Amino acid sequence: MADGSIAEDRDPMTDSLTRGRVTIDSQPIDLLLTRRSVVANLIGEPGPDQAQLDLILSAGLRVPDHGKIGPWRLQVLDKSAQAQLGDVLAREFQAKFPDANEKQVAFERNRPQRAPTLIVVSSRLERDHKIPEIEQLLSCGAVCTNLLNASNALGFAAQWLTEWPAYYEAVKTALGVPADQHIVGFVYIGTAQEPPGERVRPGPESVVTYPQSIPVPPQDDA
Repeated sequence: MADGSIAEDRDPMTDSLTRGRVTIDSQPIDLLLTRRSVVANLIGEPGPDQAQLDLILSAGLRVPDHGKIGPWRLQVLDKSAQAQLGDVLAREFQAKFPDANEKQVAFERNRPQRAPTLIVVSSRLERDHKIPEIEQLLSCGAVCTNLLNASNALGFAAQWLTEWPAYYEAVKTALGVPADQHIVGFVYIGTAQEPPGERVRPGPESVVTYPQSIPVPPQDDA
């Protein structure tokens, strides 16, 4: 999260959008250059209110969508739904690991409840469409990225996770995700309980090239 201060403005016209928000003093590019995920276990209250959540969701959907397919589905789980999903995870974990102890089961039950807000992003791919499936799936990933950036822009911490529940059929069934679709991410949003540390990232010099020419394969005369 970029450096800033907790907004004290209580203007009734903007209060719902500024309460608990960090005022960002940098340019948008600085926000992208300093973006950092916060682990879900370190994300607490407050979470976004409904007005802030509406902004995050709207920004999340402003992604490239070739063919105007809308190949994504978003579910915002409130505390009750988070707890119910946690019960599903605990049950499935116990079934897979019958010797698991109570602490391990409790950890799985709490997994979806680690942050105030949980958004489940799943795919809604149209496999008979002219737009390749991979492009539709990439659009789903872009939604998750936009949710992170929008959350950060409003002063919140966020993390995009999958973990084992994203790949477990019983979890997909509980969330109403068809077996032939994907859970692309669980996006946790709230307030960082401590500042996140920086991590080592590759620099452009290690992954970016500037080719001066593109080799053309020889033409087959046969």
